[in-house]
Amino acid sequence: MRKSGGQFRLLIYSHDTFGLGHLRRCRTIAHALVDRFPRLSVLILSGSPIIGSFSFRNRVDFVRIPGVIKLKDGDYQPLSLDIGLDAILSMRGHIIRHTAEAFAPDLFLVDKEPLGLRGEVKDTLTMLKTRGTPLVLGLRDVMDEPGQLAEEWERKNAAPALIDLYDAIWVYGLPQICNALEGLPLPASVEAKVRYTGYLRRERSNLPVAPALPAPLGAEPYLLVTTGGGGDGAALIDWVLRAYEADPDLPWPALLVLGPFMRCAQQAEFMDRVARLTRVHAITFEANIENLMASAAGIVAMGGYNTFCEILSFDKPALIVPRVTPRLEQYIRTSRAQTLGLVRMLCPDDGAIPEQMAAALQQLPGQPRPSEVRIPGLLDGLDVIGDLARSWLGGSARETRQLSLVAEGR
Repeated sequence: MRKSGGQFRLLIYSHDTFGLGHLRRCRTIAHALVDRFPRLSVLILSGSPIIGSFSFRNRVDFVRIPGVIKLKDGDYQPLSLDIGLDAILSMRGHIIRHTAEAFAPDLFLVDKEPLGLRGEVKDTLTMLKTRGTPLVLGLRDVMDEPGQLAEEWERKNAAPALIDLYDAIWVYGLPQICNALEGLPLPASVEAKVRYTGYLRRERSNLPVAPALPAPLGAEPYLLVTTGGGGDGAALIDWVLRAYEADPDLPWPALLVLGPFMRCAQQAEFMDRVARLTRVHAITFEANIENLMASAAGIVAMGGYNTFCEILSFDKPALIVPRVTPRLEQYIRTSRAQTLGLVRMLCPDDGAIPEQMAAALQQLPGQPRPSEVRIPGLLDGLDVIGDLARSWLGGSARETRQLSLVAEGR
């Protein structure tokens, strides 16, 4: 139902246990929707420890729930609080539910995890379902290797939520590039809920980048090297640095963005090496990295979803070094994009030899841009999401659901 004055509310749950990907994707969607719908307010639930470092547009805000971090072995632990994992998950679940009750959203969008981390969103989903609130699951273009994803979702008992709770499933990609639900034994009723939107177009921010950027980068083309959150990006940074150390005459100077979650000792070591190179510069973090992307001549990055969207949006020749553990998500996305001619992939199969990276960087200026590959609807994601959201925020579906509950005496 409409709020007073015709206002609408969207609540987004951002699954944040590692890196920046989930938060940045949800923030992009929130900004696009408030731009399109002047009476919409969006509230993001997030456990990201650096969510406060990002700017948010008018009518977009966030609730920071206690953080949980994913370890390399796949287990979880509290980010800061020393109260035990079970206790912090219980706390998170209560905050999520109480926020949903107070905010009373007209639409609830859950990012990636059908039931949230260790099922922490299930109670909220059930409560909102009884209120008639439309529930939408948002998925990136590829989750993992199909066999691994099927095993994971079976272990998490995700199928009943897809069947009984969710009204729609939005996949932020195209099936001809990646099929997010490939190999999952889903009934036809769930498949009918799936809509592929296309990738999420990114634009320059109207906010300036950090003022401490090295001055030489404004005078000539530069190569942007980014690791996303940086928690698992040390190998990429090291490989690029060894390439510049071995061949100081590479075509472009480089700007390294190490990432806020890279270990402090590792950051210090890299900064030390950068200081000895005249054509390499480094910063730790830039919230408005879209502006750095747009100004760069080329990109070297890992194969995360947001980085891929930015490479497509700003039409940059890109060299991708995908992560292959603990998920194959980045490798699957990058290998398929390379087959289509959108990017070039480089894997450290031979021990990350500096000359191998240097040769790839030498070739990057002549690499075709992604726009030379014509794929209809490739970057239509935000427009399609806006159209889909309009159908839910119009009130008719929710009112119909509420009327049916009244008729059933519930």
